[in-house]
Amino acid sequence: MQKVLTGMSGGVDSSVTAHLLMEKGFEVAGVNLVMHSNENENSCGCKKDVETARAVCENMGIDFYSFDFTREFEQTVIKDFIDTYTSGATPNPCVVCNRSIKFGALIDKADELGFDYIATGHYAQIEKDNNGRFLLKKGLDETKDQSYVLYCLTQHQLSRTLFPLGGYRKTQVRELANANGFINANQHDSQDICFIPDGDYASYIEQKTGLHFENGDFVTLDGKILGTHKGIIRYTIGQRKGLGLALPAPMYVYRKDMDTNRVILTDEAKLFSSSLTARNINLIPFDTLSSPMKVRAKVRYKQPEQNATIEQIDENRIRVEFDAPQRAIAKGQSVVFYDGDYVVGGGIIE
Repeated sequence: MQKVLTGMSGGVDSSVTAHLLMEKGFEVAGVNLVMHSNENENSCGCKKDVETARAVCENMGIDFYSFDFTREFEQTVIKDFIDTYTSGATPNPCVVCNRSIKFGALIDKADELGFDYIATGHYAQIEKDNNGRFLLKKGLDETKDQSYVLYCLTQHQLSRTLFPLGGYRKTQVRELANANGFINANQHDSQDICFIPDGDYASYIEQKTGLHFENGDFVTLDGKILGTHKGIIRYTIGQRKGLGLALPAPMYVYRKDMDTNRVILTDEAKLFSSSLTARNINLIPFDTLSSPMKVRAKVRYKQPEQNATIEQIDENRIRVEFDAPQRAIAKGQSVVFYDGDYVVGGGIIE
């Protein structure tokens, strides 16, 4: 019997994941990864989740493990988040966490404990092609599909991972949880940035680093001063609301100049661009892209896919040309490519 170590947050998705694996005949154990100390009820990876996950596993009659990954999370996910923000870019911590912690360190733990696979409650699917290559596919439920934040998984990680919820809709998962009497059947979904539940990234960074980001100038593209900002990391590309300026026409954050502590504003038309380059690329159906490829691409998790052409320009970088200009492409975010329902790959926008 094959053994699966299942990531258990205490939430409904991971509970149903374990249940489905047991129904398929796997020997299942649950594992909870403590990654930070935040106690918000909708955050994942915090200490309060341990006892919830332990109780779920006891009710299911399966073994339970808990590992403290706060140091690894601090050194990889949080460090990258702070470094990216303070460089003027916009990070995507879920991508970093998935590759380094949830599908990196967790697989190492599975190896130590003698498990064949790990499993998580992500809404995505893994298939194997005729050449033995592992492919990543969107989840059946388009409203919950999480393939965007999983584009970074390697062939080894995909080969060792199971996504039992990939072929289910969220409504079906809740129905299964209710039918089996799970106490968390109607629990709220966890939020995106688990370690900053109030969304105040700037205050979090200042508290963690001891840095203080001084007021500076809002300026136009040609350098005309429009007013005073309240700290450069408090603004994001494309932002209009919350600038605190009385202007004759709407203006948006175009760029942040960290060297001069200036936030450059522009009209909406100049927020659009037709191309980008991305680094730290990961390709899934193949190791390298030998010629330009037509894809559907997205530069944000919730953005609809857009027609584009991608071309690999060196070992670690790819160029993306969109058929139509895209709004507020932000350095540091991920661009992800699709061929139908399959993930081609992605990278970090530079």
